[in-house]
Amino acid sequence: MSLNALKAEIAKHYGTPAVVIDLDVVESNIARVQAMCDAAGIANRPHIKTHKIPEIAKMQIAAGAKGITCQKLGEAEVMADAGIDDIFISYNLLGEQKTGRLGQLLARAHVRVAADNAVVVEGLAHAGQIAGRPLEVVVECDTGRKRAGVETPQEAITLAKQIAASPHLTFAGLMIYPPETKMSETQDFLDTAHAGLRDAGLPTGLVSSGGTPNLANLFKLRGITEHRAGTCIFNDRMVMQVGLAEEKDCALNVFATVVSRAAPERGILDSGSKTLTSDPGRGLEGYGIILEHPQARIQQFAEEHGFLDLSACNERPMIGDVVRIIPNHVCVVVNMVDRLVVVRGHELIGDWPVAARGCIV
Repeated sequence: MSLNALKAEIAKHYGTPAVVIDLDVVESNIARVQAMCDAAGIANRPHIKTHKIPEIAKMQIAAGAKGITCQKLGEAEVMADAGIDDIFISYNLLGEQKTGRLGQLLARAHVRVAADNAVVVEGLAHAGQIAGRPLEVVVECDTGRKRAGVETPQEAITLAKQIAASPHLTFAGLMIYPPETKMSETQDFLDTAHAGLRDAGLPTGLVSSGGTPNLANLFKLRGITEHRAGTCIFNDRMVMQVGLAEEKDCALNVFATVVSRAAPERGILDSGSKTLTSDPGRGLEGYGIILEHPQARIQQFAEEHGFLDLSACNERPMIGDVVRIIPNHVCVVVNMVDRLVVVRGHELIGDWPVAARGCIV
């Protein structure tokens, strides 16, 4: 089937906008990241927050991944329901409603969680008590990103002691999401924290690092035991910008139709902020690359309108043309749709539900 024939088939069966993944590229991306982790001697624990699909998580595990990472409890429940049994939830879970659900999940699956403060740790003991077995907890550490995480090695050691003192919890190690430019600062933090843990008679445990951009830094930190990367399953403009992907590595495209050309230098796509999202990425111009017209610029959105600036185009799309767009940030795009259309090259395979879509709790 030709590309134009594929576009016609997708438009016929699904309409546009359609969020489409190429399984050939997905499998290539899985193999590439697994090989990078294997070469570094680090376990691969992919983050499913990008794809949210159990079928893809199982593909990653079959290729060698140790387990998976989830950001939210609801995502972990979906993955456990699909039979996945090694799950790390890399987020503070707070409140009796969540710890109750966590305890029920722990009773049927191997689950580990992260925490960065005493209040969360105190509540997590409830989950271990419900499950009837200790819950593994890692301490999240901030080494310069200024997001979540304890800010000093001493705080990490103090929290590790609190975890280890609970009969319903087990201290399992440290979690980091290091800034790509702060490897030496991150190494100093880890070295100091590990020395303090040993002095306190605690195991150093695992060290879980993360981020698709940090795949380039796998060999730069000592003591890392696993890596969590999510966006690399599909890739997007942000990953291209940091040099870790090319157009051919972008497994997800949004198929959109030009529905208006009211003036020679502008047009309208049927894909607005409710499809491509208003996430600008970091340092990017416009809201995606149109593969058929790379000089075109998606300059702004309404909810269902993508505003095209065609002034730089020698060849301009016509009304009715279906185009393919690489989004700025693929993770948020996936969470906007109920299903992904699946192809291999130019062959239409079917579709997969985005099973963990909307699992914000």
